[in-house]
Amino acid sequence: MSQSSFTPVRAVMTADPQVVDGLATVSQAVALMRRHDVSSLVIDKRHEGDEYGIVVVHDIAEKVIGADRSPDRTAVYEIMSKPVLTVDAEMDIKYAVRLLARVGLSRSLVTEGGKLIGIVTLRDMALRYLGDGEGAPAS
Repeated sequence: MSQSSFTPVRAVMTADPQVVDGLATVSQAVALMRRHDVSSLVIDKRHEGDEYGIVVVHDIAEKVIGADRSPDRTAVYEIMSKPVLTVDAEMDIKYAVRLLARVGLSRSLVTEGGKLIGIVTLRDMALRYLGDGEGAPAS
């Protein structure tokens, strides 16, 4: 079995993820997703001791559209996941992939010194890891 070289999460993450206030409506969140062509938003902390949340398109589909709720009257804090798994920017993507797969998540926030600096998806890490390995399939 070939071994891939070390690749930190930082090399694969999307820097500066889109952050929205928890009181924003789902309609506002969807507009932000469209404007920035993203499928997830980070919900900002309310205070220093708080944790980040996340809302993804699947949450909107299931908890708003599927539940027949009004996107204009539903705040993102009502449908977000919180707390969110975070990984350090210097973690090897091999271990980050294992962690996300183990807990059944498709993405994680990326932190450095406790500060949010990015977001990373299981897809991007897995494709990069397999693409970097010796004997990996050609692109």
